[in-house]
Amino acid sequence: MARIEHFEEILGWQKGRELCRLVYTLTGVGTFSRDFGLRDQMRRAAVSVISNIAEGFESQSNRTFTRYLYIAKGSAGEVRAQAYIALDEGYITQQQFDQIYALSEETGRLIGGFIVYLQQHLDESPRATAAPTGKPELQTR
Repeated sequence: MARIEHFEEILGWQKGRELCRLVYTLTGVGTFSRDFGLRDQMRRAAVSVISNIAEGFESQSNRTFTRYLYIAKGSAGEVRAQAYIALDEGYITQQQFDQIYALSEETGRLIGGFIVYLQQHLDESPRATAAPTGKPELQTR
């Protein structure tokens, strides 16, 4: 098991980055690109996922990291909620909605699994390792 040295190695961050790319792509075209409120809010929520994982990773404790992960997980849910609005307004197709929904749900699940693991190890180092299955395991110093 290799030690995670950079937040970019965290599976939830990687999926969150994919989600962010998808949201930016879909919100940048057609009438969606002109609905500044929804477009910008959806983009901020997607950016919040990866930003909070990164910021939490750089913290000094698992307790702080866990707080940031909860925010990131909530932001993934926010993207799902906003996707419903985009679908209802005709900004995205059902297929595009399904893509956003699945990717944001997967991102949230990965973050949630990491939260559960970190909560079991609150008094240890915030740097973790990931097993081949993607399940996080803590690497103590």
